[in-house]
Order: sequence, then structure tokens, then C-alpha cells
Amino acid sequence: MAELATLARPYAKAVFEVALDGGNALAEWQRMLNTVAAVVGTGKVPTFLASPTATAEQQAALIKGVCGDELNAKALNMIQVLATNKRLSLLPEIAHQFGELKARRERVIGVEIASAFPLEAKTADALSAALSKKWECNVALQTTVDASLLGGVVIKAEDVVIDASVRGRMLKLADALMA
Repeated sequence: MAELATLARPYAKAVFEVALDGGNALAEWQRMLNTVAAVVGTGKVPTFLASPTATAEQQAALIKGVCGDELNAKALNMIQVLATNKRLSLLPEIAHQFGELKARRERVIGVEIASAFPLEAKTADALSAALSKKWECNVALQTTVDASLLGGVVIKAEDVVIDASVRGRMLKLADALMA
């Protein structure tokens, strides 16, 4: 949802700046954000947060109570600000965007590789090394199996798609023959 992403962006950037000011606290903030995002999406919490009768103090108290000692003082303050502005439901998107900012800062790119058959560890390592060299950053590789590819791989990283699958090549050949 573009609207959620747009609303969450300034909060994610603000939290990211706070994390950077705290030294090397990016991993700690990612953990706290993931925790509160999980709480916000669990059980009856979303219904309570959407309730017009629940006050901001009650909503913040619920999140703080469930998370307990998992949150530091700045994170608790963030929860209060979000509750006051009726934005607690944005926490999953804030956590997601914070993760993207963190990955960009750490020069890590997430890469999804779909293959017709399970990739051997040696092949996955070779692909990871080649992509790291090509994009000059660390690669977080995630592999899946898609039997419809027939053979080869489809590599997706951010806005780049490399289709080196048999199915993709056959579709290109069919398009060329039809033209």
C-alpha cells in the first residue's frame, strides 16, 4: 500500500536517525521495531488499535505492557508519539522501511533466486559472490524452487530482474517468431 508507505516513511527516517545518533544501535532498533510490529499484528491488537473508544494512552500502555523490557526509553517514547498521532498501525511498515534503510547503510542487497531445482550450496555461493562483485555490496541470498521455470534461474534484486530461465528464453523465442 502506497499510502501506508508514505505515512510510515518520516517515522522510519526519524527512528533511523535516532539509531545512528546512538552509535551502532541499528541492530538493536531493528530488533525492537520487529518486536512491536509483531505485537501490533497479533491477535486482537489490530482491532483494539482501530477502536475509536480506545485512548492513545490505553493503546500505548497495551503495546508497552506486552513488550515489557524489550524496549528502551526512546522506543517507549516513539510508541507514545505514534499512539498520540493514531499511527500505531504503521509499525510493521516502519519496521520494514527501517530495515531497508539499515541494509542500504550496511551496503547489503536482498537477492531472490528462483530456480527449477534446488540450488547446491556451491552454486548459490558462486552466484552470491558474482552478484556481490557486480553490485559492489554484500548479498543476502534467498533461494526458492519454481518448477515452472523448466531450467535456469530468475534473479530479482530491488528493481533488477535477470531472467536466465528456460521458460523465459522460450517466451522470447516465441515473441521473435511471431514478429
